Amino acid sequence: MIFSDLFEETIFSMSSNKSRSALTILGIVIGIASVIALISVGQGTSKGITDRIESLGTNLLVVMPGQQRQAGNIVRGGMGSSQTLTLEDAEAIKTGVTDITAVAPTVSARKQVAVKGKNTNTSIYGIDTSYFGIKNIEMELGAQITDQQIKSRAKVAVLGPTTRDDLFDVEANPVGQKIKISGQEFTVIGVTKAKGGTGMGSSDDLIYIPLATAQQYIIGNQSISNINIQVSSADLMSFVQAQVQELLLQRHRIADATQADFSIMNQADMLSAMSSVADTLTLLLAAIAGISLLVGGIGIMNMMLTTVTERTREIGLRKSLGATSNDISSQFLAESVSLTFIGGIIGIIVGWGASLLIGKLGSLTTVITLWSVLLSVGVSTLVGVVFGYYPSRRAAKLDPIDALRYQ
Repeated sequence: MIFSDLFEETIFSMSSNKSRSALTILGIVIGIASVIALISVGQGTSKGITDRIESLGTNLLVVMPGQQRQAGNIVRGGMGSSQTLTLEDAEAIKTGVTDITAVAPTVSARKQVAVKGKNTNTSIYGIDTSYFGIKNIEMELGAQITDQQIKSRAKVAVLGPTTRDDLFDVEANPVGQKIKISGQEFTVIGVTKAKGGTGMGSSDDLIYIPLATAQQYIIGNQSISNINIQVSSADLMSFVQAQVQELLLQRHRIADATQADFSIMNQADMLSAMSSVADTLTLLLAAIAGISLLVGGIGIMNMMLTTVTERTREIGLRKSLGATSNDISSQFLAESVSLTFIGGIIGIIVGWGASLLIGKLGSLTTVITLWSVLLSVGVSTLVGVVFGYYPSRRAAKLDPIDALRYQ
């Protein structure tokens, strides 16, 4: 059969049953759009997790207080009210561990902050001068906390942009203004640049104050919440982690490492674990969307089988005029593939638009990747071939005499 004739027959067949063709195409559209939209959500979640962890700093180890607990392959540190780390531990790491570029002890607490009739509940971080460098935090307004302010226990504060917007007018310059943290008055000396991210742990929704000030006026003791360690090279992360663990075990007089009153989080391990979880989520979402595509494929098969039944006499007439089984098979298979191809194109457009809409109107990050689009096109074509093959072969095998007698 000439290709142009096959094309004309396909168009004529689909247009003669517009409602049925449209509903069949709709099933494919929903399936393809679901695949693209849900994969984009999964990819966006994975990217968000990766960006969030990488924004914490590069080649980072974090020592946290509390006895470590094994849960499968995940080591969790029970921070809670544990007070097992001190500034002396941080100083010992600075001087006793090799292949590190910076050490930044911190204290943290969540407190109520008020100014001029406004208030918010946010995290207060007591830091030293190394913290911003380790965490890749830059200033938008004002200045960072200095060594002198730490030594003098100065009541000064650097705001994250989200906290600034909560306490003052959006994008205002609060430098020089006074805020109250747990009843203590602090002077704002700067605002950090936005790094993105929402929810707990966002560096945009924080207030930074001098470490010694936080210990005296906010925490009320000399313990620290964690010790951030920047390793000179990613290849040395495990080596430095082992050094830190051995040093702290000696300092805390603990012989059995499983009884350690601290835990060490390796940024690379955490990134690998979280990426694995995100990839699993993406596959799960894709599988769920694939069910919609499968249902659409079954709809195509149902339509094509109905079409074969309705056009039995036509098939018999064509065969009696010289059409071969391959001609008949090609005709019905072309109709099936055309339906899925049209549905695939529309589905890609709808899925792309849905992904963009989810990203703009929702709190989820979406990432549309080329491979997800190509996968959708490939799957839609495969669905057309697989679910169109049986009806096309059934049509091709009809006996022309029996077909002409069919009522």
